[in-house]
Amino acid sequence: MRNYRVKSFAKINLALNVTGKLNLLHKIESIFCFINLHDTITIKQINSLDHRISYFGKFSKNISSNNTITNLFKILDQEKLIRNKKFQIKINKNIPQQAGLGGGSMNAARILDFLIKRKYIKINQKKITDISKSIGSDVILGADLKNGILKSNNNIKKFSNCSKFYVLLVKPNFGCSTKTIYSGVKNFTRSKYNRPKKIMFSPQYLSKQNNALENVAFLKYPKLKKIKLFLENLKKPLFVRMTGSGSVLVAYFHSKKDCEMAKVQFKRKFRNYWCNTSKTL
Repeated sequence: MRNYRVKSFAKINLALNVTGKLNLLHKIESIFCFINLHDTITIKQINSLDHRISYFGKFSKNISSNNTITNLFKILDQEKLIRNKKFQIKINKNIPQQAGLGGGSMNAARILDFLIKRKYIKINQKKITDISKSIGSDVILGADLKNGILKSNNNIKKFSNCSKFYVLLVKPNFGCSTKTIYSGVKNFTRSKYNRPKKIMFSPQYLSKQNNALENVAFLKYPKLKKIKLFLENLKKPLFVRMTGSGSVLVAYFHSKKDCEMAKVQFKRKFRNYWCNTSKTL
C-alpha cells in the first residue's frame, strides 16, 4: 500500500499569559505561530492486528511508549472511527523534546488531519476538538497551520498573512518539564487577548508582550536567563522570548542575514548547545 509523507511543523509561542487555574490545569492565553522546522511522518495502511509506531532521528531517544501518537490511535480504535484499519507510522524527529515547540502534540494533530482529509475517518469539528483535548491541550492548535490567538476561554482565532520573522532557536543541554514549570506559577496575569486582532502579530505589539512562564523557568534554570541576555545583545533582534514552558529561547529578526549572523555568534559562545535558524510560516 502507498506511503504518505506528512510534515509536522514546530509551534512557537510569540507571547503567553497564565490567567488562572481550573481544577488541575492552568488557564492560559497565547499568541502562536508555526515555523518551517518540522518532523517528517510517514504513514501507510498495513495488514496487521496492531498499529506499528516508531521514532527515529536526532531527537527520537527516550520517547515513552505512551505518547501522543499511541494515545491518538487508542482513542480512534476505542471509538471505532477507523473501522479496524491499522497503520504503520514512522516519525523522523527533528524537533527536540521538552523544548516548548509542541513536537509531540503537533505530530498527533497532523496525523489526525491526514486521516480526516484522506477520508479514513469522518468526524465533525466538535469531535475533532474532543479527541484533541483528550490527547493534550496543545493538539487542537495544530488543526491547521495558520497563526492563531488562544483566548483565555480556550477559543482560538486564526489569522492569515501575518508578519513573518526569521528566528534563531536555541536550546541548552537540558529540557523543561511542562508540569514542573507550571507548578511554580504563583501569580496570574490579567487577560489581554480576548479580543484578538491581526495587529497583535506585528513586531511592535509583540515586543511589548512576554511569556509569563519565563520567571519560573529562570528561577529553576538560571542558565536560561543567561542565554536570553546574550541573545538580546546580539545584532538587531526584534525581541527574545522563551517559547511555551521552555527550554528553547527564540530570537526574532526581520533579516535572514542578521539571523544567520546571530547563529554564528551564539555558536562561538555556546558550542555544545543546539541551535537552529528557521522562519515563520
